[in-house]
Amino acid sequence: MADRSDKKDSDKKDDGSRRSIKGGSTTVAQVRTRVAQVVWLVFVVAAVFLAVGALCIALDFNPDNPLVEFVVAGANFFDLDIFSRRDGVKTFEGSNADVKNALFNWGIGAIAWLIVGRIVVRLIQP
Repeated sequence: MADRSDKKDSDKKDDGSRRSIKGGSTTVAQVRTRVAQVVWLVFVVAAVFLAVGALCIALDFNPDNPLVEFVVAGANFFDLDIFSRRDGVKTFEGSNADVKNALFNWGIGAIAWLIVGRIVVRLIQP
C-alpha cells in the first residue's frame, strides 16, 4: 500500500509555485504577490501626489504651507517632466493657465501612473 501512495505523490507535477525560498515556508508565489503589492503601492502614491498636487494648485492653497510645499514638490518629482505643469503634455495660456496646466497635466499623469502600475503588477503577480 505504501508504494501506491508514493507513486501518486511522484506523479504530481510541480508547477514551480511551491518552491520554498531559504528553506522557509514562503513560496515564490507569495513573494511575487508581496512584491506586486509593494510596486502597486508606489504607483498609487505617485498618482495621489499628482492628484492632490493638482488640487492644491486649483484650490489656490497657501504655497508657503509646509504640507502644500511637500505635496507640490512630490508632484513635481512624480511628473517625470513628461506631465510637468509648466511644460507638459499640453500647455495652456491665458487666464488661469497655471491651474489648467496643473489639472490637465498632473491629472493625465496620475491616470498614466495607475494604468502603467496595473500593467506592471499583472506582469509580476503569479
